[in-house]
Parts: sequence; structure tokens; C-alpha cells
Amino acid sequence: MPRSKSSSRWLKEHVDDPYVQRAQRDGYRARSAYKLLEVQEKDHLIKPGMQVLDLGAAPGSWSQVVARILAGRGRVVATDILPMDPLPGVEFIQGDFREEAMVQSLLDQLFNRPVDLVLSDMAPNISGMDAVDQARSMNLCELALDLADRVLKPGGAMLVKVFQGEGSDAFRAEMAQRFSVMKTRKPKASRPRSREVYFLGLMKKSETGITNGPEQADMTN
Repeated sequence: MPRSKSSSRWLKEHVDDPYVQRAQRDGYRARSAYKLLEVQEKDHLIKPGMQVLDLGAAPGSWSQVVARILAGRGRVVATDILPMDPLPGVEFIQGDFREEAMVQSLLDQLFNRPVDLVLSDMAPNISGMDAVDQARSMNLCELALDLADRVLKPGGAMLVKVFQGEGSDAFRAEMAQRFSVMKTRKPKASRPRSREVYFLGLMKKSETGITNGPEQADMTN
């Protein structure tokens, strides 16, 4: 069956993509590794000794980045509803973190120790209907934030992919209730036409700070 013009165009763009070529040279599983690397270069999120949780990790490029930076000094726990091939220095749990049994397995894997950093590069399966896809995307963001509420230590950080559109501003405001500093990042590795950005929350407030802490700083640089 011949490819459609759109799929042929996507395939050519993918093959010609400098980040795809770079990922192949550098041994990363996906071009998305360079999104996290750019944020890391600017914000220095990942430091040796950290316990890091990577949500929606498959195929594993973000976990690869974290594991390489930690270099054995710290822990990377990754989870996805999809299977993921093993990675050195990464502990993987397959399951749906929307289910409480899966969350409990995750907490057990973390030894019920607070996490320093939560990462989420999740995106829903695309239906082609913008309103449906946006709603699904924001639901994943909300679920990731709910889990971060449970596992992230005071002073910790969260980086989450968000598609700009209905609900994204409200979600940013919701994150700002939890974190003292909010930033928005659009890495160069994000395709220009994509509506994806990354919300970065730094210095998670204590439980009392969620509702009545000091007003957060809003930083874009």
C-alpha cells in the first residue's frame, strides 16, 4: 500500500532531522533527549545524589539522560504503560499510574522516600480531533501533578510537557500554587510548529504552602 503524501513528508522530515541524526550518533533512543539536555544546561535540574522519577518514560531517552548525569550516584525510577527495554542505571516499572495499585508499587520501589525531581514527557495517543487530544493531554498533566504532590519532597522540582491551548494556563496556575518558582521552556529540539512547551516548577512548597504560601516568582529566563 503506497504511503500518503503526509506520511512520506513526515518520514523524510524525520530522517533529515538533525536531532534524530544526533540521537543515533550519541546513542540516545529518541530525539527528545535533547529537550531535557537543553533544560538541564540552562536550569541544572539534575544533580548527583538525586532520586528522580520519570513518568511516561518509554522509549527511555529522558531516563538515559538522567542516568548518564547521575553516573551511579542517585536513582532513576521510570514508569510507563508501555514496555521499555532495560537501561543501565534505570529501574523500570510497567503499569498505569492512574491505578492506585500501580501507584503503591511505585511508592514501594521508591522505598517511600521523597523524590527530588519528577519528569513527565507524556503525550496522549493522537486522535486527530484537537479538542479531544488537548483534553487528554491536560488530563495527563493533572495526573502527573497529583502524583508529584504525593512523592515530591519540599524544595523539589517538576518538569512537565504541556500543549498550549484550552486548560494550559489554568494548569500553569495550579502548578504555581505548589512551586515557589515557575518557568516556561521551549527547547530548540521542540519542532517549531508544535504547541508543546515545558512547565518547570522549582522549590516545591510545603503542604501548608500549597494554599497559603508566599506568592510565586514567575521567571521565563
